[in-house]
Amino acid sequence: MNFTKLMKISALLLALPISILANFSLRASADSTAGLILSTKCQGGYNINIWQNYNSGELLYRATSPNGNLSLGKGTKQATEGVRVYKFRSGIYEYWVWDGTLDNPQSGTLEVYKNNRILMKQACRKS
Repeated sequence: MNFTKLMKISALLLALPISILANFSLRASADSTAGLILSTKCQGGYNINIWQNYNSGELLYRATSPNGNLSLGKGTKQATEGVRVYKFRSGIYEYWVWDGTLDNPQSGTLEVYKNNRILMKQACRKS
């Protein structure tokens, strides 16, 4: 076995536990101070969790996706025609997570806006 191949295997073996740990630490860190109130799996590989801080009531957004992870705070919750929508802002971006639809309470939608214009809309299901 040559040195280059050995280095690649070593790097892979080191990266695998780190990536597994990073994947699980997102949920664990939020869980220690907040309760999960919505968990969805959306098209495109987006996994969205909405948490509420036990002490302050602050809404927290945690997302994992093929494009990376995103963690936001200071969300708002609104009821629109009987369906809850959670909204979070990061600079010029807004993330809206719809908790159900009028037709199906087990489905939902993830919408991403940039400068108040929709960039992405993905169908979701509660997990």
